Amino acid sequence: QVQLVESGGGLVQSGGSLRLSCAASGNIFSIYSMGWFRQAPGKQRELVATITSGGSTNYAGAVEGRFTISRDNAKNTVYLQMNSLKPEDTAVYYCNAAQFPSLNYWGQGTQVTVSS
Repeated sequence: QVQLVESGGGLVQSGGSLRLSCAASGNIFSIYSMGWFRQAPGKQRELVATITSGGSTNYAGAVEGRFTISRDNAKNTVYLQMNSLKPEDTAVYYCNAAQFPSLNYWGQGTQVTVSS
């Protein structure tokens, strides 16, 4: 069992930055792959970025070069640094912990709003 709590969302102007945090409680956090997903009103949830237990990262094309995912296993926390934000980044951002092939945990989400 893993419990996830996101924080750091808010309102920012176009071109600004935000840093999201996801704090995890539970056992063997370090073996999980971690990810950030987002969902805008009227749209499906989409993958933003992932990081494996070994530190390998993957990004959606829409955010690559602007967002950076990282993890601190000692703090049981995963981060998403978001730079050069655009209005189309506006969404609820969700933290995810996964272990192949079928184990998944989700946070409650944090709102990110980018004004134009």
